[in-house]
Amino acid sequence: MRWCITTCLLAFIIARPTRAENPSENDPVVSTFSIVAYDPASESWGIGVASKFLGVGSVVPWAKADVGAIATQSYANTTYGPHGLELLNQGKYAEDVIKTLTEADDLRERRQVGIVDSEGNPATYTGKDCHPWAGGKTGKHYTCQGNILAGPEVVDDMAQAYETTKGPLAWRIMAALEAADAAGGDVRGRQSAAIYVVKKGAGYGGYNDRMIDFRVDDHETPIPELARILALRIKRPVHLEEVNQ
Repeated sequence: MRWCITTCLLAFIIARPTRAENPSENDPVVSTFSIVAYDPASESWGIGVASKFLGVGSVVPWAKADVGAIATQSYANTTYGPHGLELLNQGKYAEDVIKTLTEADDLRERRQVGIVDSEGNPATYTGKDCHPWAGGKTGKHYTCQGNILAGPEVVDDMAQAYETTKGPLAWRIMAALEAADAAGGDVRGRQSAAIYVVKKGAGYGGYNDRMIDFRVDDHETPIPELARILALRIKRPVHLEEVNQ
């Protein structure tokens, strides 16, 4: 009986209405392109995201070391973040977590989400009512997705850049964002970008897992600005130095 009550309560919390379901001028659609990835070599998880949206980094990325990472977007249901991590922490696979979250959400067809679990298994979901172009693509230990994009080439180029770039996870994610931006990105334009990487004990002073947590909330060229900030923390790999220059 206790299990049933807990399960029903979780389903209710995930599905309950939010302001983002009927966005006003102050709650625009979180149209976005994002990548969620896991690096087994460094045992770190990361998310990169960009959008014509103020402060996209405050909405889309969620992650916990040794648990997994989540990007929730397109009329974003932000409960997907904490509840998705809770399900991942229980040992559920990324695909199963997406199924649980979306089945409990009456507005699932307007949502988009990408998840990589503790073992690096990726999964992505795009509801049929997301604004076109919308879709996703998974590869080894990563998933890319986006909505209101210039076309499928945005996601394709993002995936290719991630797969072919060498170096730290943060810069592989950054290369993916740069490739997506070069392919047309969000058709509405540019405004914000963020990168979030977690690793156990890698935060300031070793007190948390927040290894990289950088945001550009409002800028004419947010992705180059985000890359500039990241380079202050981690030297940009030589083979990427000419990108966007």
